[in-house]
Amino acid sequence: MALIELRNVRKSYADLVVLANIDLDVAAHQVVSLIGASGSGKSTLLRCVNGLEDIQGGTVSIDGDVVSGPGVDKVRLRRQVGMVFQSFNLFPHMSVLANCTVAPVTTRQFSKAEAVERAREMLRRVGLADKANAYPDQLSGGQQQRVAIARTMVMQPRVLLLDEITSALDPELVVEVLDLVRELAGNGMTMLLTTHEMNFARDISDQVCFLSNGQIIERGSPEQIFNAPQQPETQAFLRRVIQAGRMG
Repeated sequence: MALIELRNVRKSYADLVVLANIDLDVAAHQVVSLIGASGSGKSTLLRCVNGLEDIQGGTVSIDGDVVSGPGVDKVRLRRQVGMVFQSFNLFPHMSVLANCTVAPVTTRQFSKAEAVERAREMLRRVGLADKANAYPDQLSGGQQQRVAIARTMVMQPRVLLLDEITSALDPELVVEVLDLVRELAGNGMTMLLTTHEMNFARDISDQVCFLSNGQIIERGSPEQIFNAPQQPETQAFLRRVIQAGRMG
C-alpha cells in the first residue's frame, strides 16, 4: 500500500481547472519529484495533500486513511504531513528556537520541554545549533530555509512536502539546502517535492512526474524521464530547460 495515494483528484477555481484527474502513489521512504513549467499545478498538488487546498473531486489518502473532504482533522493531518515553502514562512519576531517549538507546543503534540529538546536536536542535525537564539533576519536565506526544514521535522511527520524550497535563494546558498534534503532522503524520509533544479531531481528521486495543464503527462524513473522522455510535452519542456542552462 502506498503511504500517499491520490485518486482522480480534481481541483478548480470557478471555471479554471488546476488539477485534472490526478492519480499518484508515493511509497514509504520514496522520493517523488514533480517537474513542469510554472502554472502546471505542481504546488497546488502539494497543497491538496496536506489540506491547504480543498479538492472538488477524488480522494487523498495517507496510509489508507482518506484525509480529503469535509470533516477531516487538519491538525492531525499536518502532524503526519509536514510542508516546507519557498518563502521560509518563519515568524520574524520569534527566535529560531521559538519558531521550531511553537507548533508542537500549540498543538500539544509535545510538552514545552520535549519540544525544546527535539528542536535543539534538529537544529544540530541541520548545522544550526549555534543559531537557536538568533532571529530570522540575522540568518542567510539558506540558513532560514534549513530552520524551516528543522521546524517541520520537529513535528515528526511521516511525509515531507517540499515546494520549490530553493527558488528564493541565491545560487551559492542552494547547495547547502539541497545537501540537507539529500541527507533526509538517505535517512528514509518519504518526500514529495516540486523543483526547478533538474539535476537535483534526477539525483534524488525514485520517480519523476512531469505535469502540464494540471495533468501528469508522463511519469517514470529519473533515467527514463530525463534521458528518454516519451511524450512530446516532456521532450519540449526538457529542451527548454537544457537551452536555459538549467540541466547538465
